[in-house]
Order: sequence, then C-alpha cells, then structure tokens
Amino acid sequence: MPTAYAGRMGWNGGVRGAYSSGTAPKGTPDGHHGDMAGLEGIGQPRGQGRAAAARWSPAVEDEQALKALELFGNPTEAEVPLPSRPESAATARRLTQVVVLRTWRLTPKLAEDAVLLVSELVGNAVRHTGARVFGLRMRRRPGWVRVEVRDPSRGLPCLMPVQELDVSGRGLFLVDKLSDRWGVDLLPRGKTTWFEMRVTDL
Repeated sequence: MPTAYAGRMGWNGGVRGAYSSGTAPKGTPDGHHGDMAGLEGIGQPRGQGRAAAARWSPAVEDEQALKALELFGNPTEAEVPLPSRPESAATARRLTQVVVLRTWRLTPKLAEDAVLLVSELVGNAVRHTGARVFGLRMRRRPGWVRVEVRDPSRGLPCLMPVQELDVSGRGLFLVDKLSDRWGVDLLPRGKTTWFEMRVTDL
C-alpha cells in the first residue's frame, strides 16, 4: 500500500467521498449523515440552516474566531488538537477564517473556500475514524497555503461517483473541485489528509 496518495490524478466526472478499510459512515446523535459536520446551515436546505448561515460569514472577520485562536492555539505555529465531535467543526472553521483573513491577510474568497474545505476534512475525521481527538495544522509557503487534518485512523478516503441531486457524500468532491491539490499521507499511526490552494503573494 502506498504511503500517500493525492488528488488531481485524472478523475473524470462527479465523485463523492467514502472511506476504505470498512470505515462506513456513521450517523451522529442527531441523525445527520451529511458531509458537513456542524456546518451551521451551509449547504443545508432547511430554513433554520439558512438563518444560522446568515449569522456567520467566513469572509468577514469574526470576534469568536479570535476567541477560538486564544482558547485553542494558532494552527500555523503548532498542530491544534480538537475533540472529535461535530461541534469541533465550527472551531476549525473559525480558526481557519482568522488565519486566512488576519494572519495571512488573504482574500475573502479564499477564506470562504478554505473554511468550507476544512469542514469537509473535519467532518470525515469525526464521522469515519472513531478517534477521540484530531489535529488541525495550517502552513504557508510562497504561492501556496496548506491545511492538514490528522487523525489516528489509517483508513483511506476514496472518491466515488456522485449524482447531481445528492445532498450527502460530497466532501471529497468539493475538496477536489475547490482545491488545487489534495491528498493523504499515511503515518506510522494514522494519517494526515490535506489540501493546498494557490495564492498570489504580494
């Protein structure tokens, strides 16, 4: 088995995410089986979700994001451990938001995409790995930003066909469409799932 594989390897058409090695999707206590754990209504059609999404925008600096940075730590300095619960997706999103907008001073559009994609990676780690904790790390190098989610499972996510009207199973589909590169690095214990996006350095 290879120690890593990456996205952008020539898939054609729509795809959806699934986990290999028998790690079938698990429902959360509230019965939600979608790919966006705790996404506060983004991509969820019900009215309550729309109202929640309107209260918070990843493209606008947020006081709660700064509080999350103080409470949990800066993922650009060291890996931030978060409990493997659906509500941790909101923390990961806010950490991503504040890093992209305030620390790196990048565009609101990039912040929106990065927040959405980190939600997908966190959602997969929460639902499919059985872990108690996952780690969030963010890195920047000239021309690129990289977001990593580490978990203790060695089950590999894979891409499967997705239909236009599917409302779940779109996690890796979105990662593949919105990022410039993505992949999984197997570790001695667990794996790191990551995506990278190109940026214009001023």
